[in-house]
Amino acid sequence: MEMLMLCLHSILLFIFLVSLNINISSAKTSYNVLAYGARPNGKTDSTQAFLDAWTAACGSTAPTMIYIPKGRYLLGSVAFTGGNCKSPDITIRIDGTLIAPDDYRILGLASNWLSFEGVSGVSIVGGALDAKGSPLWDCKSKGSNCPAGATTLSFVNSKNIKIDGLLSLNSQMFHIVINGCQNVQVQGVRVIAAGDSPNTDGIHVQLSTDVAIMNSSIKTGDDCISIGPGTKNLWIERVRCGPGHGISIGSLAKTMDEPGVQNVTVKSTIFTGTTNGFRIKSWARHSTGFVQAIRFIGATMINVQNPIIIDQNYCPHNLNCPNQVSGIQISDVMYQGIRGTSATPVAIKFDCSFKYPCKGIGLQNVNLTYFNKEAQSTCTNAIGKTYGQVQPDNCL
Repeated sequence: MEMLMLCLHSILLFIFLVSLNINISSAKTSYNVLAYGARPNGKTDSTQAFLDAWTAACGSTAPTMIYIPKGRYLLGSVAFTGGNCKSPDITIRIDGTLIAPDDYRILGLASNWLSFEGVSGVSIVGGALDAKGSPLWDCKSKGSNCPAGATTLSFVNSKNIKIDGLLSLNSQMFHIVINGCQNVQVQGVRVIAAGDSPNTDGIHVQLSTDVAIMNSSIKTGDDCISIGPGTKNLWIERVRCGPGHGISIGSLAKTMDEPGVQNVTVKSTIFTGTTNGFRIKSWARHSTGFVQAIRFIGATMINVQNPIIIDQNYCPHNLNCPNQVSGIQISDVMYQGIRGTSATPVAIKFDCSFKYPCKGIGLQNVNLTYFNKEAQSTCTNAIGKTYGQVQPDNCL
């Protein structure tokens, strides 16, 4: 009887641990950055301590965790590389805030603040990244001699990446970049920057496959999410955008030889006070690029200037425009279940290439108004169909 009770107790304990999502067999060796000399006072440079903790975690052949306790940690530009990593699974648990130097020029001359290059199986969980970008934005607004600025968090040529519950504040340039990566999950991310902050894209994806961006809120001065050449199998769902420039594919046709964008799905999004909702943009120049198999499904537009737009004559500020014909071939793009308000009379604008008209454009159950009045739509070189009720009236 005693043996039976002992077995029953062990079984109940196992069930309890499983219910807490505790995997007994995969306990991770923890590397606390404080043990490597990091100081949570926001004043002491902890860059080397973070690098030393990374090197130690990489050196293990088992799953590892780098732990960053509560506090503020001053970091300069740092690259975490995976060339010598043996650990198949590195979790970076951030309970504190990483802060950039007060002098914006220190980061401003670097391409990235925190970069991960050639890594596999890295997860970033929690925490905040404060890049202190506003002094650089002020410099740029005055037109003085300013550095370009740094991306806050960059993953390059990496795979099996997770970013969960991260807050990015006041990036100098892009907040998060996914470049040349495979199998990336971004969830519960918050991005915050001023609505007039220049070139502060929230999340930028390019040359990457199998990326998911879920349950995130992005408030910034440029595209909430920008989708560059070579993006394939991208899933975006339950994202709030605004202020910002919307969710954009492009800009494309920056170069002649450019990989295409394909199989992108955007679901259940809310845009508030943005300059665009769903945008596809390309420069008017020759290119081998393309856009195909795109689905924009279930969106609410609240006072959005261009809720639905394809612009193949993209040229911001009308400076150095190529004035050619866009070679980007756009096909199989569906807009479904999109409703709300436009801040301008034209709620749907398709301005496509004369040489390669947009083909297979679909509008299904779209209802966009302009100050409680009927909005307008304009189509140039666009071929497609409507399904169900579509307002404004179809121009396809």
